Amino acid sequence: MRNTIKSGLILAAMVSAPSFAGYTVDINDEDKITFGGYIKADLRYTDGNIAAREYWIGTAGPTADGKDISHFQGSLNETRFNAKYVHGDVTGFIEMDFFGKATTGGGTEDFSNSSNPRLRHAFIKYKNILVGQTWTTFMNTSAIAEAADFGGPLVASAFVRQYQFRYTNGGLQLSLENPETRSRNGGVNDAITGGDSRPDVIAKYTLKGGWGNVSVAGVARKLNSVSSGEESAFGYGIAGQIKTVGKDDFRFQLHSGETGRYVSVAAANDITNGKVEESTSVSVAYRHFWTDDTRSTVFYGNTTTEESDVDNTHWGVNVFKNYTEQLSFGLEVGNFEMDTSDADSSYVQLSAKYIL
Repeated sequence: MRNTIKSGLILAAMVSAPSFAGYTVDINDEDKITFGGYIKADLRYTDGNIAAREYWIGTAGPTADGKDISHFQGSLNETRFNAKYVHGDVTGFIEMDFFGKATTGGGTEDFSNSSNPRLRHAFIKYKNILVGQTWTTFMNTSAIAEAADFGGPLVASAFVRQYQFRYTNGGLQLSLENPETRSRNGGVNDAITGGDSRPDVIAKYTLKGGWGNVSVAGVARKLNSVSSGEESAFGYGIAGQIKTVGKDDFRFQLHSGETGRYVSVAAANDITNGKVEESTSVSVAYRHFWTDDTRSTVFYGNTTTEESDVDNTHWGVNVFKNYTEQLSFGLEVGNFEMDTSDADSSYVQLSAKYIL
C-alpha cells in the first residue's frame, strides 16, 4: 500500500463549487482520498435601513422603524472542510461549513461566538449517475460572481442545494430532485407540510468550448398549498461564463417563468396569495485580471416578481490579491436595495481566505 501524500492542484475556491482542491493520499492504484476546503475570515460594515446580515439574500428586510443603522461584524462562518474518496469509478464527497444556527448550545456573540457546522454537500457518484445532496442541476455554478459577500448577487442567482438523482450524458443532465412548496397567503405561510407528492424534474444542456460555456435549463414542478391546491409550475434559465481578453471572463444568468424558490434565495415565493408566482432575474459580472495575482469583479443582480411585487437589486465591486498560491485578501464595496420597501444598505467587506 502506498501512502504518498501530495499537494493537490489549488483551484479557485469560491462559493460556486465544492472545494475539491487540497491534499491527496494515494492509498493504492485504485483508491485515493483528498482533503480540502478553506478558512475565510470576513470583516463587514453595513449602513442603511435594511437590517444587517452576513451576506445579502432576498428575504432581507427593512429596519423596524425605517431608520438607518450602522453595523460592524467579524465572521468565519464561511470556512469549510471536505473530503473526497475515489475508488475506481466510484466517488464519495462530503463537505461542511459553519452557517448552522449559531445560538444553539449557548454559542452567542456575548461569550463564545460558536457556530454550528452544517452539511453542504454529500453525494455518491458512479460513472454518469449521481445520488445525494449537492447543487441543483438547474444551476450553472460557473456563472456565479467571485465576491467577498457570500456568492455575490444571490438575489438574482439560481442557488439551491438539495437531494437529487442525476443522470449525465455529455452536455445533457436530467434529474429528479426534492420538492418543496414555498407559499405565502397574506404574508402567512400556507404551504402544506408534507404535501409535495412528486419530485421536481430538471433538464439542462451545457455547451462547452475553449471560449467558455453556456447552459440552458428548465424545471417542471407540482406545487401544493392551502390557498391554491395543486398547481403546475415551469421555469427556465440561461447562464454561462464567457472568456474575453486574457484571463478575463464575463458571467451571466437570466431566469424567468415560475422558477420560485430556485432563484433569488427566497425573494420569490412559489405561490403568492393563491397564485403561482412569476419572476424575472438577471445577473451579470465581469472579472478583470490586473496582474496574474490581482483581479477585480464588478457585478449586478436584479429580481422582480409579479404577484408579490418584489424588486430587489444588489451590486458590488471588489479587488482580490493572492499573496501566495493559497492565501488571498479582498476588499469589496456594494449596495443592496429593496425598491418596493424604499430601503437600501451599503456595505464594505474585507476578506482573507486561506485554501487548505
